[in-house]
Amino acid sequence: MKTKAHSLRELGHRLDDAVERMEDRIREIRRYLHAHPEPSGEEFQTTSYLANLLDDAGLDYRIPATGRGLFVDSLSPGGGRRCALRADIDALRLHDAKEVTYRSLKKELMHACGHDAHTAMLAGAVLALRAVETEIPHVLPAWRAIFQPAEESATGALEMMAHGALDEVDSIFALHVDPTIPAGKIGYRHGTLTATCVEFEITLSGKGGHGARPHLTADPIAAAAQLIQTLYAHLPRSLDAQSPNVLSIGMIRGGINPNVIPDEVRIGGTIRTIESDMDAIVRARMENILRGLEMQTGVAYRIAQPFRLEGVRNDLETTTRCLRAAREVFSTDGLIALERPSMGGEDFAHYLREVPGCMMRLGVAFAEGPPRHLHSSHFDVDERALAFGAKMLARAVLELPSASDSVS
Repeated sequence: MKTKAHSLRELGHRLDDAVERMEDRIREIRRYLHAHPEPSGEEFQTTSYLANLLDDAGLDYRIPATGRGLFVDSLSPGGGRRCALRADIDALRLHDAKEVTYRSLKKELMHACGHDAHTAMLAGAVLALRAVETEIPHVLPAWRAIFQPAEESATGALEMMAHGALDEVDSIFALHVDPTIPAGKIGYRHGTLTATCVEFEITLSGKGGHGARPHLTADPIAAAAQLIQTLYAHLPRSLDAQSPNVLSIGMIRGGINPNVIPDEVRIGGTIRTIESDMDAIVRARMENILRGLEMQTGVAYRIAQPFRLEGVRNDLETTTRCLRAAREVFSTDGLIALERPSMGGEDFAHYLREVPGCMMRLGVAFAEGPPRHLHSSHFDVDERALAFGAKMLARAVLELPSASDSVS
């Protein structure tokens, strides 16, 4: 009679073999998605493409009422216990500057954060899991694959949960590509993986006028320039240097004509902190600066906070279980302990408020050539990493909590 360990090992090899048989297909999926990106809130064609792919494989799925995103379950009903695997499907509003056959066909839209790779790897894992389920019925743990829209706007996870994506789910796992880690390796971290991220919008309202007579105006552009310089210079000096905090301005809008001082300027940016309560302190410091600016310049301000996203905090037990799967896929030499959290934000954190889970960083760096950074117009992945990612996702199903109840 086979032991449980031997059975898990055999199932893992079967999943690996299934992924390897479809490596070309996984790469094709990734390249199609890269060439046909859709931004947050508009992922209708991407959803349709995935639905057709799952239809061809004979898989049942559910699409939320929004018509964007979908999730698919294993053949095993799970008896109310299942793990979930998650990928995101949206792209960024960014020009694709690469000279490759799969370059984006859509103007100023690009998969610059690797969501095309995430989706292709999860699709490969789903097809591999279903292949093994068909060969050996009732042996795999119950699972759910979530293809989520609107990660970049930090609303997609909430949308999917509102439509039942976490119903009967006990744990969740995801990968995020990392162009600082070589392909064939994976980064992991217990506890905090990403920063708490707060988006803010500041409106500066002054009094416009002729560019030749600034003394007759309350110039919001001059105030905006002073504000940005003050924020960048003052905030780091007023916060604990041992606590990582980053404020970045990413948007300035004001004026139409070069010889007209406008009435209003809008500024948008983000606050990122590792300690979850520090963003409130940063916000308070910003308001102090804004009040002083208003007194100096006569330009009034309003500040809004469209969203606040908690950091990803990996559950200890789930991370430990996923590391067992990672050792099988990458070997011990392929595991990289991440010393510090990322200052990036990730709406995977919304799921972790409901169930324990883990996110790992999949290496996609090319062996040669310049770095291809996330959110860059030259971003790309070494596609040899795709099979590693698909194997990791599929094998995580064997290690997550329901495995102990389902595999014998």
